[in-house]
Amino acid sequence: MPLPMAALADHDVFDVVVLGAGGAGMSAALFAAIDGARVLLVESTDTVGGTTAYSAGTTWVPGTHLAAGVNPGDTLANAARFLDAAVGEHAPRALREAFLAHGAAAVAQVEKHSHLQYRARPVHPDYLSELPGSSTCGRALEPLPFDGRQLGSLFSLVRPPIPEFTVLAGMMVDRDDIGHLLKWNRSLASFTYSARLLLRHAADRLRHPRGTRLLMGNALVGRLLLSLRERNVALLVNTTATALVQGADGVTGVVLAQAGEQRTVHARGGVVLATGGFNRHPVRRGQRLPGMAAAWCPGAPGHTGTAHDLAEAAGAHCGPTGQSDCFWAPVSLRRRADGTQAVFPHFVFDRPKPHMLTLDASGQRFLNESTSYHLFGQAMQAHHKQSPAIPAWLVTDAQGLAKYGLGQVRPRGMGLADALADGYVVSAHSLPELAAKLGMNASMLQASITRFNAMAKTGVDTDFQRGTTAYQRANGDASWSGPNPTLGPLTKPPFYALKLYPGDIGAATGLVTDADARTLDATGHPIAGLYAVGNDQHSVMGGVYPGPGITLGPGLVFAYLAARHAVARTRQPVAQTAAAPAQGLRQAA
Repeated sequence: MPLPMAALADHDVFDVVVLGAGGAGMSAALFAAIDGARVLLVESTDTVGGTTAYSAGTTWVPGTHLAAGVNPGDTLANAARFLDAAVGEHAPRALREAFLAHGAAAVAQVEKHSHLQYRARPVHPDYLSELPGSSTCGRALEPLPFDGRQLGSLFSLVRPPIPEFTVLAGMMVDRDDIGHLLKWNRSLASFTYSARLLLRHAADRLRHPRGTRLLMGNALVGRLLLSLRERNVALLVNTTATALVQGADGVTGVVLAQAGEQRTVHARGGVVLATGGFNRHPVRRGQRLPGMAAAWCPGAPGHTGTAHDLAEAAGAHCGPTGQSDCFWAPVSLRRRADGTQAVFPHFVFDRPKPHMLTLDASGQRFLNESTSYHLFGQAMQAHHKQSPAIPAWLVTDAQGLAKYGLGQVRPRGMGLADALADGYVVSAHSLPELAAKLGMNASMLQASITRFNAMAKTGVDTDFQRGTTAYQRANGDASWSGPNPTLGPLTKPPFYALKLYPGDIGAATGLVTDADARTLDATGHPIAGLYAVGNDQHSVMGGVYPGPGITLGPGLVFAYLAARHAVARTRQPVAQTAAAPAQGLRQAA
């Protein structure tokens, strides 16, 4: 189990202290421990993983040894050209140059010295695949599945995935699983595959509150946690940082509070901020995301932005807004049986598929449904300034719902009755009836769908160019018989619709740093001993979302650079003598 505050002596000394146990923070702690540092990892909530645990875990890092297996012709020069075209002046070029220069080394080190292992998919396109230098595979790495039983009592520390992304009360599934589960009664191979999954899950539920076969972001977090335990990293949960300690050598420690107790701990190499960004800060959110309700955010609860307050008090500052202050995804909202609200991100399973289109409140189509979730969220906000589009309506027909589902309703209509009963999904037997139920202009709705159906027949979206890039077509349905894998008509009643809102999935505006992730003061000078990584760091992508995993990729690489720099500082002569080691994860477990 993690440490109680009582296990720490006041004024205990560590080499590196990391605030925030999401993907970037856990990585920074691990890299520092791999380099031989004595590390304290501090998390404000009762679980580790942050929003990374909710995510697909995809990590965008070009030029790694894994890329050669699927795309040997790709080069860092290509990746640099792509980022120059995508990001441009939205962020300093020097930071993305550092990211590209050190990405391969970061991935190689973590794979060699920990349980974190990746694979590159043969098809996983950059989101802005129309830009020069883009790639259809090799840059996006995904963590290998992980057996959570290896964690023993620490398994409960891994933040569970969003419940609506699991099946059968806690069984995680990925794209491979879904394909087999949908074909279990049509293929012997799929039946065998599905039976193994179900038997494993049944055995898990006899001993655990959820499945222990961890995938995607949960697999990444589980692998990091096991590695941290073996490296004897000390961990505090339910612990907040209330102040940074400063001295002649810059930031030298942090004041921590847990359950009414307080400790000051010193960091010989420095303090790394990895708390997830400003998204739930009571003031900064309103300033940067006016009109965007916090209830639409699908992120983990720990990103309160209080670390930014502490950093600014120490002289750090946040960067200017790039393309966007946040990264976005369309989400649907639903009240759970326990009274909590589900915020369900619509990434790729419904909206870019055939027989799906999105309408504003008047019944007008206003965007390319197969674009990236970030651009989709931005398009909702831009259109809303002209015509009400928050919420917008995602609409499909009987064939679309049967094939792809709709939000929390699974393919083949699994869960539809409950979704209709609680109002999550609206249904109608005709388009005029649907317009009446949605409060739309019936003529506008009919005209929008008639026009959309005509374009689906030709496969050419003359309004918004849907399905014209490699990324967009990859997220369509390759088995669809129409000329465009993203376009299919809405012709078969009943018709179905649900509300979409723009949900912020991560901060882009953060603390300004240099290429070693050192925070900078207003004059551009590094603040010694204070680092920012992950969504606490000002986005090296400038608020642009060019590919899958462009938050976790830089999070990993700058965690590597911050840890390397902080550990190097500990090897300089110091006057202070370290206290006796605190108990780490291994002893505490």
